[in-house]
Amino acid sequence: MSGIGESEQIARAAGGDRAAQAALVNRNMPIVFRVAYRMLQDRAEAEDVTQETFLRAWKQLPDWQPKAKFSTWACTVALNLCRDRLRKKKPVLMDELPERVDTALRPEEALASQQGIEGIAEKIAALPERQREALTLCALEGMSNIEAAAAMDVGVRALESLLARARRSLRASLGAQLDGDEK
Repeated sequence: MSGIGESEQIARAAGGDRAAQAALVNRNMPIVFRVAYRMLQDRAEAEDVTQETFLRAWKQLPDWQPKAKFSTWACTVALNLCRDRLRKKKPVLMDELPERVDTALRPEEALASQQGIEGIAEKIAALPERQREALTLCALEGMSNIEAAAAMDVGVRALESLLARARRSLRASLGAQLDGDEK
């Protein structure tokens, strides 16, 4: 499927060309899954959202209008599906927290590094939903501001404002954590 443009590939996929369909999935599934996973923090739900995104894509392919890249459109669908799931999620209340068992043995440096990554991921997950979406698409998925704004259905200035607020919140949160660690 290399050597043909995305529009041609989409037209072939809409016409039932299995190779074109497989190429679209192989090229776009990783970013759709990563966006869904970062939004939902649950692998199984992210897989469901990824599958649902491509099911919707196949239904829409015959009417495809090349207003944006396919990946941008697919991320928009995935974000909307994630928003729906997050709205439907209700908190699960437990009497006791389950014990976390870590059976893997790792060197201390690897553990400290992993804790640092998890700490940042937790702080990103704690951001307001729209800020988290903007940061995920731009900083973690490498989308341009124009692509991310299209995926989120907002203007570029609104996206930049969301990014600025997200970065400011992260900076403050990480600064507070560092101050707390030094004491």
